[in-house]
Amino acid sequence: MSAPRLRETIIDCLSELQSDSNEVQQKALQTLASITKVSPQNRSLLAQTDGAISTLLELSESSSTIIQTLSLSILFNLSLNPDLKLSLAEMETIHLLNAVIESPASPESSKLASSLICSLAMLDKNKAKFGVAGTIQLLVKEVSAPNGPAGHHLLSCLAELVHFHGNCTLAVRSEAVTILLQVIGNTETEDLAGTSLAVLGLLARFDEGLNALRKTDQIVSSMFDVLKRRCMFSKEGAAEILIRLFDESEGCVRDALRLSESSSVLADLSIRGSARARERAGQLMKKLMEANLESYSDGNSMFYQW
Repeated sequence: MSAPRLRETIIDCLSELQSDSNEVQQKALQTLASITKVSPQNRSLLAQTDGAISTLLELSESSSTIIQTLSLSILFNLSLNPDLKLSLAEMETIHLLNAVIESPASPESSKLASSLICSLAMLDKNKAKFGVAGTIQLLVKEVSAPNGPAGHHLLSCLAELVHFHGNCTLAVRSEAVTILLQVIGNTETEDLAGTSLAVLGLLARFDEGLNALRKTDQIVSSMFDVLKRRCMFSKEGAAEILIRLFDESEGCVRDALRLSESSSVLADLSIRGSARARERAGQLMKKLMEANLESYSDGNSMFYQW
């Protein structure tokens, strides 16, 4: 489609979005979604058209499931252009997305709102805005809901946001560590465990998150329980967290030494795990052997056998 024809199509669609007919609005939104799905140039042209963004934001609050979903889809498409991320992340927009996540017209709306936040947060300049707008606390709250249909999207969104230290602090203060561990321990949310562990690993990069993990009862045994599961992504995450705990706390190392099956679990992971898991298992085994040797030389051996 030529540029003049594309401009004409966009203007026609925006005019049709002012219609009182849901059917007319839906057709116009479907056209805009189609032309912005694959072309960065088309996205830029739509974003530069007067009234386009404000109209899409208004329609994303629609009580109509299909209208809300299509509007959010188009906004998400626009967010894929790096040069549009900053202008799209206005506080008004962020508050709107928070509202959609909290009270979505459909599960798909919640997924799209989360994905849009994640996309906008990929620009580091935007991360702090979401912390100020209360998005972190909202995501933690929504993740705590059992079997939520947008669980993966919410967790991925949270993972992107906590790369910023200030957001990590907000997440920890909102009891994110406790809630994520509950998700990991819930057999009904096994498919969310890997992403939850990835978020915990990100929180553990900073003192607030690591201290919260250290203070959690049975944290070492909980992570070893994860190492016995089938999901390799979860095993990698648990091993990463254990390394951080061992580096920070001799008490966590001693807790691992007391576990009767820690040696067999790590040995199995070092053989049958992914490349990353095998590397982490090797590091953990080395740390435990060194700790056991030190204990033995002090005359206080834990009798750890490999």
